[in-house]
Amino acid sequence: MIAIVDYQAGNLTSVKKAFLRFTHECVVTSDPAQVRRADMLVLPGVGHFSATGVLTKNELNEAILDHLRRGAPLLGICLGLQWLFDGSEEAREFSGLGIFKGVCASFPASVKSPHVGWNRIRLLGPTRLIRGIPDNSYFYFTHSFRAPVVDATTAVCQYGASFAAAVERDNVFGVQFHPEKSGATGLRVVENFCAL
Repeated sequence: MIAIVDYQAGNLTSVKKAFLRFTHECVVTSDPAQVRRADMLVLPGVGHFSATGVLTKNELNEAILDHLRRGAPLLGICLGLQWLFDGSEEAREFSGLGIFKGVCASFPASVKSPHVGWNRIRLLGPTRLIRGIPDNSYFYFTHSFRAPVVDATTAVCQYGASFAAAVERDNVFGVQFHPEKSGATGLRVVENFCAL
């Protein structure tokens, strides 16, 4: 069963619809017990980094960590990816999960923010999540802050400066783009995650 974590900051309907193309067992939940026992987790997210504070208040933070400790996969999307880092300049008083080191930062003043629309990603090496998708493929982005490029970065995007478009380490995956809004290419990412 795939559990899509509801912390009141995601476009849950379109995310669920994308996953239902590849599995019949998909639920949207804010129940920590359901999060713990899910086979796979999806952490979507749109909006201000402070929205991730709900994850701690509702004990979802610990449930997500329990899920990861047993080796089950997690996919963070957009804000869900950023929460996998130490935090964000957007709301320094809220901590991220800290799986990936670094703090999400704003875009350089030389480009318009937010970064909205289609942009290419450049693959940095082997990746399970983006396998079978050509380098320089287009994906749909909408975000005002960017995750740093780290050792676990598997794809980068250029907008004012390079930022992590996808990260991957063991059972933890994250994408800054919205696969559910990225057409057939985005659906391939969803299918790859479901097939892990």
